[in-house]
Amino acid sequence: MQVLHRTLIRKYPVWAISHAGHCIPPEGMEMMEVSSRIPGIAREIKHSLVDYMVETKYPKNFMDLLLGYLEFVPVCSEDINPEDIFGLNGQIEHKLAFLRKNVPKDTKIVLIGHSIGCHMILEMMKQEPGLQVLKAILLFPTIERMAESPQGKLMTPVLCNLRYLIYMTIYFLSFLPESVKASLVRWALQGLQLDEATVTASLNLFSVSCAANAMYMGSQEMMQVVQRDDSTIKLFLHKLIFYYGSNDHWCPVSYYEDMKRSFPEGTILLCQKGIRHAFVLDANVEMAQMIIEWLRTDLAKL
Repeated sequence: MQVLHRTLIRKYPVWAISHAGHCIPPEGMEMMEVSSRIPGIAREIKHSLVDYMVETKYPKNFMDLLLGYLEFVPVCSEDINPEDIFGLNGQIEHKLAFLRKNVPKDTKIVLIGHSIGCHMILEMMKQEPGLQVLKAILLFPTIERMAESPQGKLMTPVLCNLRYLIYMTIYFLSFLPESVKASLVRWALQGLQLDEATVTASLNLFSVSCAANAMYMGSQEMMQVVQRDDSTIKLFLHKLIFYYGSNDHWCPVSYYEDMKRSFPEGTILLCQKGIRHAFVLDANVEMAQMIIEWLRTDLAKL
């Protein structure tokens, strides 16, 4: 973000919209009771944990403590359907709500999405055709057959069936001192040139509610992101830039090749630099510079 803003001479505002519930809210942000507003994800977590703990004969005091911890979850926008606030559709509405609230309707915007964010961008453009989208850049796009991808085959059972066990592990880890958590993050990502922002962001994974929300959304991705939305892609093709990885286990090269065959006139690129799917870990500056080059001509016309 800083590279984009600085290189564009600070002429254009650059905003980042996180996924709702994936970050620990700042101190002072209101929390809302699950039973009164959000009957979806948190209630599912609690019921599944109760069943599992009863079957495995967990001590009642421990059950009360963990379930009490899950009683409250962050709410990020009043505009989002409370039935699915942390699900895939809720996250799309979360981004649209941000644009409606903060961006004037006649303002031209550039949308940049990564991974599942690319699916969200296509849905946003489909649901809000009046958005003044100058360009939409879709990086390492997971927009089809997620459960069939090599990584999807590995993660689907975890996200759909085993995530409740992971919640309990995270619960215990959440009691560790922040310095120990940071050390665990650095150890897990050893070999990469990490900045403190990456470490700080990764600490959210030690929050049960953040991890639960992320894994719940991930389970929906595996089940719902199946068929590529060719009609929406065709409608907005002149505004879209696709950038596929050459060694991406979430969207393999065969997906890129299918896209090229379906839309030969589109701007559909294959990475030649060996950049990984999670480029934010070690290639964020390089990616920002490429994005600037892709946008230079369009921005010059403004």
